[in-house]
Amino acid sequence: MSQRRDRIAFVTSAIPEAEMARDALRRQYGDVAPADADVIVALGGDGLMLQTLHKFMEAGKPIYGMNRGTVGFMMNEYREDALNPLAMRAVDASGNIHKALAFNEVSLFRQTYQVARLRVLVDGKERLAQLDADGIMVATPAGSTAYNLSAQGPIIPIGAALLALTPISPFRPRRWRGALLPDTAVVSIAVLEPDKRPVAAVADYHEVRVVRTVDVRMEHKVAMRMLFDPGHNLDERILREQFGV
Repeated sequence: MSQRRDRIAFVTSAIPEAEMARDALRRQYGDVAPADADVIVALGGDGLMLQTLHKFMEAGKPIYGMNRGTVGFMMNEYREDALNPLAMRAVDASGNIHKALAFNEVSLFRQTYQVARLRVLVDGKERLAQLDADGIMVATPAGSTAYNLSAQGPIIPIGAALLALTPISPFRPRRWRGALLPDTAVVSIAVLEPDKRPVAAVADYHEVRVVRTVDVRMEHKVAMRMLFDPGHNLDERILREQFGV
């Protein structure tokens, strides 16, 4: 799909390499306010890309990310990949409900020296009566090569209708290494012994402390478009990760 996009808004990390790239690209392509832009260009790293996706989630504008320090010419032809985020609903110790979206993963972590003790249900059916671990995460295909991969989770092709359910340093059951779930699944996690073993939940970078229960599902009604140069889209990057190159 080819489409020319003329009005560009640049958002930048507060690092010299990104600011130099922004200045050079502004001189060549101009710069408009995000509200007036056809495309938003994020200059920085993965953290800035996540912040940009969240900030402009409801704007309906495609996002193009460039690594910090890259001062190349902007392509007029792009491939568009739609990303659906995960929706997290967490209930804390006071009964407060917290909702957040995550494009990479929703993670639960132990808050003290003691392992987290968790109960895991999928679509309302108990799958693990007790998981003792440092935590657990639900990752999207886009996030499968991030923290999920570091935790020995599977790499998922970007177009696959799957989610990765991956334990973080599991203690018991020792042989459980996670599961691949359809992206229609609802994962419900209950914290066992929450007062003795407090747990935090994190959706990308939105953290909720001392949670009691967390529900995670793919939010199919929300989609963000990311733009890539030909041959450098998420399909290719994820395929390269599977071969370790």
